[in-house]
Amino acid sequence: MPAPLHRIETPDILPESADCVVIGAGIVGVSAAYWLAAAGQKVVLLEKGLVGAEQSSRNWGWCRQQNRDARELPLATRSLELWDRLTAETGTDLGFRRSGLLYLSNDPAEIEGWANWGRFARGAGVDTRMLSAAEAAERGAATGQAWAGGVWSPTDGIADPARAAPLIATGVTKLGGTVLQNCAARGIEREAGAVSGVITEKGVIRTRQVVLAGGAWAASFLHQLGLRFPQASVRSSILSLAPGGGDLPAALHTAAVSVTRRGDGGHTLAISGKASLDPTPGALMGARHFLPMFAKRWQALAPGGFQAWAAGFETRRRWAMDAPTPMERVRILDPRPAPKLIAETLTRARRLLPALKTLPVQAEWAGYIDSTPDGVPVIDGEIGVPGLLLAAGFSGHGFGIGPGAGHLVADILLGRPPITEIAQYRLARYGGAQWGKVSEF
Repeated sequence: MPAPLHRIETPDILPESADCVVIGAGIVGVSAAYWLAAAGQKVVLLEKGLVGAEQSSRNWGWCRQQNRDARELPLATRSLELWDRLTAETGTDLGFRRSGLLYLSNDPAEIEGWANWGRFARGAGVDTRMLSAAEAAERGAATGQAWAGGVWSPTDGIADPARAAPLIATGVTKLGGTVLQNCAARGIEREAGAVSGVITEKGVIRTRQVVLAGGAWAASFLHQLGLRFPQASVRSSILSLAPGGGDLPAALHTAAVSVTRRGDGGHTLAISGKASLDPTPGALMGARHFLPMFAKRWQALAPGGFQAWAAGFETRRRWAMDAPTPMERVRILDPRPAPKLIAETLTRARRLLPALKTLPVQAEWAGYIDSTPDGVPVIDGEIGVPGLLLAAGFSGHGFGIGPGAGHLVADILLGRPPITEIAQYRLARYGGAQWGKVSEF
């Protein structure tokens, strides 16, 4: 079942040329296209299916600084500012609210971990507040339970996954950019080794700059160019309930389940970290790079099936530029959710928040979360092909930091001072010169 998605109409005419072509219209791709168009660039945004239809509409909708990796925190902070700015500039409701995020726990080790992070983050200017048992019980009154403690991050918030990417894409068109749906990019043309065009299923667009924001498809696309990118995906399963439930926290996390208010007044339910591991050719060939991550998460991962293998988004095969590719055979990754995980999530949520017990299930869906070995994205314009910038591997964090990631992409391409440091996002951090060269991975 597809996740809820606001659909937009776009033209079907392929421009002959562009200053920059952005491949992939998820939250990162649309944000990059928006900031480039806002700077006066002639931008073409390509999407093989529908804008925002994959992971950008299948996530919780959290826009947080709380508990971010130190390498991502500055980007998360700037992204919150840019969510506000995008709402104002596009004149549309992206569902962004600084609603605050509430974390509750009865685990002393978990609480201490939050406290340690908070001591670091407050030094970076983040408003994160530890809660005593009494304060946690007050803020978590809807649970009807006692809590040992928690965290309240008042300046963090949520946005609407169903609307955000499509409405930002509409903003791109208002700035003079072109958005094309149902138009897959098959590959890159090069002259003297550098980008000279993008080959699409509808023809070639001449350009000297390309942004690859292809989510779970990025590694396979790069493989066509002889470039290596360590990427693996897990299948998350989520559901939503119909509107209702009264005055519940807008965004609540516990070890048992997380609950987020949706733009329509319903609630998204998910269990943090729980996912299905579907094997793919790419994941198997690159498994050694992800062993440390999987070793930490193995208790939360369940063996999956062959949906991902059949979809072909982590293939290591070469495809022809004059014939349909896996991206055209599967316009939108819409995997089946895991029934047992859906049932467990619903049971946990109704146990945590009694007000949800009478609300019917509105929708169930799954999505593929693409990750890097260290859980931090790659945003890099020096990956082996001059003119090609990679922005992928957001490891489940992309929605919240999407506006900042897109702005950083524009900064790099335009040669202006970046909004954050970029060294931590380099592809070469995974082993130097071996990345950006083709091999067995």
